[in-house]
Amino acid sequence: MDKLLITGGRCLSGSLRISGAKNSALPILAATLLIDEPAIIGNIPHLHDVTTMIELLGCLGAQVVVDEKMRVEVTAAHLGQLKAPYELVKTMRASFVVLGPLLARFGAAEVSLPGGCAIGARPVDQHLKGLEALGAEIEVVDGYVRAKVDGRLRGADIAFDLVTVGGTENILMAACLAEGTTRISNAAREPEIVDLANFLSAMGARISGQGTSVIEVEGVQRLHGCEYSVMPDRVETGTYLIAAAATGGRVKLQQTDASTLEAVLEKLRAAGADVRVDGAVIELDMHGRRPKAVDIETAPYPGFPTDMQAQYLAMNAVAIGESRVTETIFENRFMHVQEINRLGADIDIQSASTAIVRGVDSLKAAPVMATDLRASFSLVVAALVAEGTTLIDRIYHIDRGYETIEEKLQLLGADVQRVR
Repeated sequence: MDKLLITGGRCLSGSLRISGAKNSALPILAATLLIDEPAIIGNIPHLHDVTTMIELLGCLGAQVVVDEKMRVEVTAAHLGQLKAPYELVKTMRASFVVLGPLLARFGAAEVSLPGGCAIGARPVDQHLKGLEALGAEIEVVDGYVRAKVDGRLRGADIAFDLVTVGGTENILMAACLAEGTTRISNAAREPEIVDLANFLSAMGARISGQGTSVIEVEGVQRLHGCEYSVMPDRVETGTYLIAAAATGGRVKLQQTDASTLEAVLEKLRAAGADVRVDGAVIELDMHGRRPKAVDIETAPYPGFPTDMQAQYLAMNAVAIGESRVTETIFENRFMHVQEINRLGADIDIQSASTAIVRGVDSLKAAPVMATDLRASFSLVVAALVAEGTTLIDRIYHIDRGYETIEEKLQLLGADVQRVR
């Protein structure tokens, strides 16, 4: 099993190109199941989760071709089965979003209940509630969701009980081929939802309101093939900005989009970072200074992203002052705290949703273990500022969401290597 060896104490400095967004690429790949013509998708990140989704599409019978530039062509003209097996879905809960496209196009689907990171229950009841409102008959048998519809799905007014990104994606895709108009209230507003809606529109879907809490979809008989490029990864962007700030460094990130990161950039400026935006380029400079402690509270977009809570907490661990980190999205997302404390941090978990972080002057290397995708990079941030060499185990979590991490960190001057 791969591990990372990181010798800390260096200020990150340099330039990086940001990869395509994982959280866009996965539902967009699933959406290719809605059509029988080829769809060509560019700027796909080379990640383990993407490989899993491609494997799932192939398992269903789609033809998938990937070129050397990670442009993916999917043709789902004739599927051999409509069952997404547990062996694949258990490793990545995002694969559950094949349910909506399969049901809408073929009138039936059988998808295993999802797995993925152990950061809370994250039930799929809102997905199922929405599909039932569209006319689907659903039952859960032996860990599988079995869904069917007689004829086409029918447009409906759907109000989610809570904001759900995956639920919004599943219903949005299913509604594209439904008869009539679907109105989704309390919809997720994330940029990745907008990206998915734009891809569906490029295939001929009629969608309005993406990026707001109410999305309307006018169903069509069929969709067609298209070419599309995935948006930049805002989580990767924010992660490298936070890592650079924690080390007192300076970075220039290219091919990104600052408009999707306003909450994060605001907190980095509050921490003392000099942040400049020029088109698709973001530059951050700490001028060699330690960051200042800043309170954060996660919230659905456009609030501070839960996927950057762990990284920012790690930066607060070496910041000047005391901060409060509040997690409102997932109930089990402080598993990284114990590992960061092993490096000498002073962090108290006061409740399931609140951690108090007292910044320390320095951290010291120790062996640590990654617990989930984003928490794993919080250990990287901590290791980059720690004295000595830190060994991070179970980094397969990192490979699920960050492309060529050791190469990108080396480009910024970090002393990092992958070992077995």
